[in-house]
This record gives sequence, structure tokens and C-alpha cells, in this order.
Amino acid sequence: MTAGLVDAHHHVWDLAVRDQPWLDGPGTAPLRRAFAADDLAPAARAAGVRTSVVVQTVTGPGETPELLALADRHPLVGAVVGWADLTAPGVADSLAALRALPGGDRLAGVRHQVQDEPDPDWLLRPAVLRGLAAVAAAGLAYDLVVRPHQLPAATRAAALLPGLTFVLDHLGKPPVASGALEPWAGHVRALAALPHTVCKLSGLVTEADHAAWTTADLRPYADTVLDAFGPTRLMFGSDWPVCLLAARYDEVVTAARDLTGGLSPAERAAVFAGTATRVYGLPAP
Repeated sequence: MTAGLVDAHHHVWDLAVRDQPWLDGPGTAPLRRAFAADDLAPAARAAGVRTSVVVQTVTGPGETPELLALADRHPLVGAVVGWADLTAPGVADSLAALRALPGGDRLAGVRHQVQDEPDPDWLLRPAVLRGLAAVAAAGLAYDLVVRPHQLPAATRAAALLPGLTFVLDHLGKPPVASGALEPWAGHVRALAALPHTVCKLSGLVTEADHAAWTTADLRPYADTVLDAFGPTRLMFGSDWPVCLLAARYDEVVTAARDLTGGLSPAERAAVFAGTATRVYGLPAP
């Protein structure tokens, strides 16, 4: 497990090009600068990462073409999870237009910041379900960035769309800092009961105490998703640079290795490469 890893979740941004409104919140000052794929590449290379998936951060149409262009030219970035307005009647045309851009063949999925939607049932709105059906028809995955109270709606939406692969980002943001497991664990198990769902082993360090987390703090949550989804439906993601609020890149990779230390070599290969390669259509090593 020293080479051939896939980092299934990271971001890039340049505040001189586009504002990141979510960085206006408390505790995000270290992230209020530009982060480029070239900044990530040395740490990723040192960790044995062969390719990565860059994920949108902005709710709007301007960012995704830039991410596709990045994937088209940068050797690290193998796939893009972009944004499209799921509620727009022409979402299928929007996805086709993205596919026609430079790097459009790297579009592997779509994401929306559902975590910021005040309606816990936003994913069940008829217009959203129609948009999700268009994502499925385009052969793309859908990344779920939700909070624990939004997981039941995500599960119901997934049940209505068995032809769409749903990817749960950051384990559904469990309350690691408090140590509570329920109701998050029950909600996650319900989602995992649907065979077309997968989960990213990502984002745990920033849900923990940033200054004092240990791998032991993360283990109950990692064990829950390992049991619920199994290794072939789990994929590693660093959540760089957001992870830097709590840990260096190498510390995130080391924690993930420790949390999966009880798996067989084949199971670890699935978590650290195979699942992401299959779900996002990445080239095999």
C-alpha cells in the first residue's frame, strides 16, 4: 500500500478568481488563500497517490468548466465532481454541454451543497428528483454532502433512483467531537442498505477536535461505515485543503491506513483505489 492510491476527494480554489462564501464562517482563516493542484501534488506523490478526484465547492456554473480544464492538463487530477442546477428544466443539456468542454470526458459526478439547504427534505423535491434522474441518465454519480439530519431524505431519494450511484461524502458528517454515534449511525446504515450507495472515508478530522483528535476518536465512525458499506463500497478521500484545519495531508493518510489496518490487502486496495476507480471511471493503474 505504498503506491497506486486514489485520493477521491479534494478541492482547489483561487480567491482572486472566485469568492468562496463558505470561507466567511468562523475558524476558516487558514483556508482564505489560493490552493492549487500543484500545491497538493508533492504531498500526494509522497503518499503514493497516483490520481485524484477534484470536487466542486461553489454553487454556480463557473467553477466546473475550470475544474474540467484542470483535469485535462494536470497529471494528478483524474476526474471531476462538478456542479449543475438540478432544479433547472435543462439540466440534461447542461450536463451534455459540460461533457463537450475541454476535459469534459473527466466529468464523473455532480454535487450540490445540500448541507446548506434549510429544507431537510430538499433532495425529495420533485424538481430535484428529476435532476437526479438526468444525472443518472448521463452515466454520472451523485455526491451527497449532507448533515446527519438530512440522511433520511437522502436515503429516500436514493431508494427512488436505483440507477444512480450515490456517494456519501465525509460519512455524512458525524458528530466526532462529541463522541455521539446515534442517530447518525442508524441513518448511515439505512442508506448503506441500498446497494447503489457508496461512502467516502473522508472529512473525519475536521469533524473532530481540531487541536486534539486521535485516531481512536475517529475509529467508531470508520468502523460503522466499514461494517455498513463494506470495503468495496468505501473510498479514501483527503478533503484537502479543508483537512489542513486539523491535520497535514500525510497525517490524514496515516489515520486512514490505521483505521483500515484490520482489512485484508485486497480490501484495503478497494478502499484506497478500487472503489473510486470503479465509481468515477478512473483509468486503472
